Parts: sequence; C-alpha cells; structure tokens
Amino acid sequence: MTQTVDLAGLAALLAAEQGAARRLVAVAGPPGSGKSTFTEQLHAALAGRVAVEVLPMDGYHYDDIVLNARGHRARKGAPHTFDVDGFAAMLARLRADDGRDVAVPVFDRSIEIARAGARIIPAAVRLVLVEGNYLLLDDPAWSQLGPLFDRTVFLRVPEDELARRLTARWQGYGMDEETVRAKAEGNDLPNARQVNAQSVPADYEVANVAAPTT
Repeated sequence: MTQTVDLAGLAALLAAEQGAARRLVAVAGPPGSGKSTFTEQLHAALAGRVAVEVLPMDGYHYDDIVLNARGHRARKGAPHTFDVDGFAAMLARLRADDGRDVAVPVFDRSIEIARAGARIIPAAVRLVLVEGNYLLLDDPAWSQLGPLFDRTVFLRVPEDELARRLTARWQGYGMDEETVRAKAEGNDLPNARQVNAQSVPADYEVANVAAPTT
C-alpha cells in the first residue's frame, strides 16, 4: 500500500531502513514533476546519515544520431527513446556492489547529449537514488527495472501545474511560443499522461506541488 510522505519524512524512513547492503531507490514522476530538484534535496537530507549518490535515468537517452536514423527525434524523451536495457544493466551492476567505483553517464541538457562517465558512484556508497520518468512504467521494456529497486517513490503533480512548468522550461531556453507549444503538447504532456496513467503504485508518494520545473 502506498504511503504519502513529504521530503523530510521520506529521508527519515530511508535512513532508518538503511543497513550495510547497498540499496537502490527509484524516484519517478512525469516530466515537470521536479524529480531532479527533489532528488538533489533528498540527497542533501540523507548525506549526513548514509553514503548516498544520485543516478539520473536521462543519461540513457539515445543519441540524436540514433533518434534521427529511427525517425524518433521529435519524440526525444518518450519511453522508446531511451536505452532501457543498458540502464537495467547499470542498475544490476550497482546492485552487485562488488567493491569497485562505477562510472555512469549524465545527460547535459545544455547540449542535449548524454556525457559518458560524467559521474562516479564510489564503492562506499550504500544508497543510490535513481531518478527518472519511466522507472515504474507498466510496460514490457521498463518493467524489468522493478526487481532492481529496494524502494520506490512517485512524485504527484496536477496536470495543469505540469503544463505550466513545462511551458516555462522551454521558454527559459528562449524558444518562440509556437515551438514551446509544440514541444509541450506534442511530446512532454503525452509523456506525462502516460507516466501518470501507466505507472505501477509506488511504496511512497509525494505531492510535489511547490517544486520548480526540473
């Protein structure tokens, strides 16, 4: 049964549950729900209590070369535009906890490219906060991730607020109104509706209504 919590409560629960074994916690939610900011705040809240690091799902975007070849560039950010099998392999590697540091990719939004080996998850890390849109998606390609998580979190935000945040995000890049509308209504909002409608229930749910657009 899903438990409703706030950030402080979630941090306390995760810290209390943490033992010697490495654990992976999924932080999922639709585009515009504030996952990146929330996860960084959760990281800060946990940092004094457990060795913790963040792994963003966005590092597993297919490159634009691949998306253009497949005709998927306009839907970049949709479930089928990620290397979910590669992502699953990385999660399995982290769960193996073999005493070695692990290099992971990080998506650079300023250049729309995933940078390989851009973050190190040290061997000493005991808790990995994995954040991304589709971590709980009830879909054959994505459901393989479920068994790799020890706990799951979903950020719930009303659709009108998601639309406001997503519009503001693209406006922040200096795009004209028509381009902003096309990105939000043609890709971001359909993805958000899919996440809200097709994600399996999480262990914990957070009403992230006061978060910024990231």
